Amino acid sequence: MMRRKILFVLGGGCLMPLELWAQQKPVKPRRIGILGAETASGQAARLIALQAGLRDFGYVEGKNITIDYRWAEGKYEQLPDLATELVRLNVDLLVALGIKAALAAKQATSTIPIVIPATADPIATGLITSLARPGANITGSAIFGSEMAAKQLELMREAAPKMTRVAALSNPRNLSNQAGVKALEVAAKALKMSLHRFEAQSANDLDAALAAMEKARIEGVVILTDTLFVANTRKIVELAVQNRIFPVGLATYAENGCVIGYGPNQNEMYRKAAVLIDKIFKGVKPSDIPVEQATRFELVVNLKTAKALGVTIPQTIVVRATKVIE
Repeated sequence: MMRRKILFVLGGGCLMPLELWAQQKPVKPRRIGILGAETASGQAARLIALQAGLRDFGYVEGKNITIDYRWAEGKYEQLPDLATELVRLNVDLLVALGIKAALAAKQATSTIPIVIPATADPIATGLITSLARPGANITGSAIFGSEMAAKQLELMREAAPKMTRVAALSNPRNLSNQAGVKALEVAAKALKMSLHRFEAQSANDLDAALAAMEKARIEGVVILTDTLFVANTRKIVELAVQNRIFPVGLATYAENGCVIGYGPNQNEMYRKAAVLIDKIFKGVKPSDIPVEQATRFELVVNLKTAKALGVTIPQTIVVRATKVIE
């Protein structure tokens, strides 16, 4: 008979194989650090999606994972210190919300795994070397905002053929937005539209930016991809409607008021980030996990905002929409 080691469990009155006992030992909870450039409320939908994804893999906050949050609340200069705080907490993994947070996380650590969900143009901004082999300690999913911005402008022209004076709303501190503006300039020229640049670096800049658009007789605005605009979409839309400006942007922007939204479902991308987190917790190196590129795009039409602007969206767009908000 093959001999095997056994463990006698006192009080249980039975013998238990040692390897089975080892499997039943309590597992140390994993610690995740979340770094955000904006506010918790502005990123709530993304966080809910991420937490739902983690639950799919059995990770429950307060049970077998601990999550530490740090929010810059629009004060981007605080991001490096906040990232360092999370590193000093010895977190097992960092999740960076947006390009600015991701760059701060990369600067803070070269060893702790970093997951960057739905980050715009991570190659152009220097976060990773390639999608297939991201290198170092970073992986995640990517959005190529410049291509989407051009498509959003085309949809605006299709919805309002007589529109000629349009704007690009960008955050100058977001490197990917610079590429987006250049793509819009090329697209606007092809569509025979006049493109004007407007910038906002914080929520406090939005009122002035939209007022300047109204003064410049802007008819429509493409809102580029940035965590500032994600967190303040409703405010931007409210100001745009007041100034009779037609707003377009990401699909998630339309769900929060933009007339037309085109792009990947970012909340879904955040949920899928849990797949990458689970792989890392099971021992896979981030550098060996390819950065995923969005492959499924949504067209969202907000007829409620269109009605407020007195605009009738053509049926050619409505019938193609993934989602229509009435």
